[in-house]
Amino acid sequence: MQLQKEIETSKFENIYQQAIVNVVFTYSWCNEHFRQLIQPYEITPQQFNILRILRGQYPAPSTINLLKERMLDKMCDASRITERLVQKELVVKKVNPNDKRAVDILISDKGLSLLKKMDKELDLSAPVSQNLTEEEATLLNHLLDKMRG
Repeated sequence: MQLQKEIETSKFENIYQQAIVNVVFTYSWCNEHFRQLIQPYEITPQQFNILRILRGQYPAPSTINLLKERMLDKMCDASRITERLVQKELVVKKVNPNDKRAVDILISDKGLSLLKKMDKELDLSAPVSQNLTEEEATLLNHLLDKMRG
C-alpha cells in the first residue's frame, strides 16, 4: 500500500487503525500543501480561516467567541491570531456601541481585497480535484462525515 511506503511501516493492527493513520497523515499532507500555497500572501492557515469567517459575516461584526466556534483548528488562540491580523491591517476591532465591554471584529477593506486576490489566484481544491473524480470526492465527503458520526 502507498501509505505503508510513505510512513515506512510494514503493517497495522487492523484496517481501522490503518484508516485513522491515513486520515491523520493525509491531514498533515493537505495542511503542508495549503501552507505552501498561501505562504506568498504572508498569512498563516489560521489567519486565512479567520479572514474567511469574517468575510462570511461581513458586513455584520463578529466576536472572538464566534471565531473560536467556527475555526477549523479548535486548538489555536483566536485572540492572538486576530491581533496579528489587526497589526497587518486586515481586520479592525471596535468597541460594540451597545455593550462597551464587548469588541466587534470586522474584516477590513484590505482584508477583503487580499481574499479576493487569493480567490482569483489560488485553486484550494487542487489536491483533491487533481486526484479524485467528482464522484470519488462526493464519496470521500460522505465517508468522512459518516466517520465523525
